[in-house]
Amino acid sequence: MKQLALDIGLASDPTFANFFIGPNEAAVRQLALWAESPLHSPVPTYLWGGEASGKTHLLKAVSEALRGQGASSGWMDASMLEPPEFNEAWSAVIMDDCHLYTPQQQRAAFNWFVNALSTDDNHPRWVVAAGNVPPADLPLREDLRTRLGWGHVFALQALGDAERRAVLKREADARGFFLGEEVMDFMLTRFSRDLGSLMQLLDKLDSFALQTKRVITIALLKTMLETE
Repeated sequence: MKQLALDIGLASDPTFANFFIGPNEAAVRQLALWAESPLHSPVPTYLWGGEASGKTHLLKAVSEALRGQGASSGWMDASMLEPPEFNEAWSAVIMDDCHLYTPQQQRAAFNWFVNALSTDDNHPRWVVAAGNVPPADLPLREDLRTRLGWGHVFALQALGDAERRAVLKREADARGFFLGEEVMDFMLTRFSRDLGSLMQLLDKLDSFALQTKRVITIALLKTMLETE
């Protein structure tokens, strides 16, 4: 059955608080702990896992946590064709989609990594990166690939259906409406199953139900889609 992807704006920025931990407790707790103490210079950290495992959410949560403390960080992902130069004001460098980096992005990533761990100014930075495979399997230049595996490596697992349902139910309860099993069945079989997309769908469905003053049913969800 074809799954639909919706072009809906996120309700809130990714944070540790709105990440459903599920089977990834060790990784989330360590990241949150280190992000609270950026001046302690945690060891390099690499996250890997398949689609919808939460890698990008956690990297953005790190960036948000640092920003909340007044610390800046460098961000690079595969969409940035011309990454910026390393900035000594950064407290961390964060690199997403490492498995997709072009030769130019790999050069920038290596430069970021080396400069971040330099102790010339007695202020080494935290390096946090992510990709879809373990460091040893990354299709990158050797010097970058080996460095990404220097520190802590966490394998992230995507949520199972039971956990997705638990998240949907929790979020619906928090918004003050009932989400029936049949509606969740429809959402999980007809739409993209990654949690971010499901949360976006739930947000839009909640708003539509409030606008139309109707309870949330499959019929209401279909009506919402027809009005787009």
